[in-house]
Amino acid sequence: MSLIFDNYNGEIVPANQRVLQFNNRAFHYGDGLFETMRMMKGNLQFAGLHAKRLQTGMKVLKLDGYSEMDADFLKDKARELSTRNKAKNGRLRLTVFRDAEGLYTPAANKAAYAIEWETLQDQQYLLNARGLLMDVYEDLTKPINMLSNHKTCNSLQYVLAGVYRKHNRLDEAFILNQNGFLCESISANIFIKYNGTLYTPALSEGCIKGVMRQVVIDLALKNSIAVTEAQIKPQILNEAEEVFLTNATRGIQWVLGFNRKRYFYETSKFLSQKLNEQINVGEAS
Repeated sequence: MSLIFDNYNGEIVPANQRVLQFNNRAFHYGDGLFETMRMMKGNLQFAGLHAKRLQTGMKVLKLDGYSEMDADFLKDKARELSTRNKAKNGRLRLTVFRDAEGLYTPAANKAAYAIEWETLQDQQYLLNARGLLMDVYEDLTKPINMLSNHKTCNSLQYVLAGVYRKHNRLDEAFILNQNGFLCESISANIFIKYNGTLYTPALSEGCIKGVMRQVVIDLALKNSIAVTEAQIKPQILNEAEEVFLTNATRGIQWVLGFNRKRYFYETSKFLSQKLNEQINVGEAS
């Protein structure tokens, strides 16, 4: 197995090399945020949307240097790792953290970053062959606040939902917000087809502002599929025609069942095809 290389604050290092210090604020306090991105055929997909979300999140966390982490920065760093790892298809995780001393109160707001690389073989988004089995995780609901739409390093909500998923032998789990409405899944945004319309939780419901969420909304509207961003009761899962999940690394994943309810996957299959057509003509910039 060939050696994998990552990027630690501008320096290319072997992935197995230890570079973080114990006083790293992302480790101590979850003081940071991250982006997971997909590279296909040597091109970073949806770099503009990733950069916009990253910069907005850095502003919210009061991190300096957000203007430098634009789409060109992301593309350059992705190409650098692609070349170093001799692979054109991969998954990247960019973590940006506050690089400063201090306890809860940081001594400064300087930002540093790390980019992890994982080589993938697929050159397009693959719709899952077997539909996902899901249930609702109810032990801990997600709060709605100024951090809700951002992928912060404080991920205990999703970790505990993941423990629940594994314990119950599920493929994924739905997460509710503080008001008991559908919010998202452990690692993706939610889309529900009901009476011919696609519904997805509104950003005001506390879900992550997903890059693929926005891409799929735009694709659906472009293909005359009605989309409504709304407050959604979990009971709709018992009546829906289709349910599927979206995220930037896997694209679209269809859900087979919730409890005894079973779903179709016509819309998710259609949108997955349109997504890959967009990738192949180079529109995912």
